[in-house]
This record gives sequence, structure tokens and C-alpha cells, in this order.
Amino acid sequence: MSVKAMKVGIISREDYIKRTLAIAKGDYKPKQDEPKIWFESIQSMAQVLSTENQKLLQTIVQHKPRSLTQLEGLTCRKKSNLSRTLKTLERYGIVELKKKSGKIEPRVKVTDFNVEFGLNYSLHGLWA
Repeated sequence: MSVKAMKVGIISREDYIKRTLAIAKGDYKPKQDEPKIWFESIQSMAQVLSTENQKLLQTIVQHKPRSLTQLEGLTCRKKSNLSRTLKTLERYGIVELKKKSGKIEPRVKVTDFNVEFGLNYSLHGLWA
């Protein structure tokens, strides 16, 4: 699996809903270079991409653990905490959790993040 960069964007919940509805109605087609993941605020992005989570991702890349138990030993974090964090990161497409031989093997899909935001995307004509 190739590890790649991911573009993330920050827009208000209201603008995200407008964007989603415009896409659903066929009024707006997302451009290929637009962010694939959207956060409501810099704070919400910072929670997902916290320093602690960045260290977790680095540990996975460097050590390639074959199970959560192995990752638990590498990070000194409880398996329940790791599981919750990894599921969140998986929801955003940052990691993949593969089931192998009854164990969950975490794999990092994204190592670089490009953040894009403006004061009001809709003012830029992306969707009206």
C-alpha cells in the first residue's frame, strides 16, 4: 500500500451541509484537487491530528506492528484507547485496520497532510 499526502479542508458545518446538498442535487461537482476530508474547525482537526496521534502514526510506520497487542507494547497505551483512536483515524481514511488471523493489524495510509481553508469557501464560488 502506498502512503500518500492527503488534502484536508476546514469549513463551517453550515457550509459543509450546503456543499453536500449541492453535490447531491448535481449543482456542484467537486474538483479533483479539493480536500477529501473536511473538519468543522482547526480545533477538531487538531484533536484528530494531535501530537500524540502523530507519534502513534510514526510508531506504526516505523515498527509495522502486526496486532494491537504489539502496538500496545510499543506505545504504552491501553488496547482500548488504541482501538478507539485507530477507529477514528480509519474513519478519516488515515489508517486501515486489516483483520489477519483474528488480529487487527494497523496500517498507515497517509503520512502528509495539506490543510486548506478560507474565511468562507462559498464566497469563492465553490458552491452557492
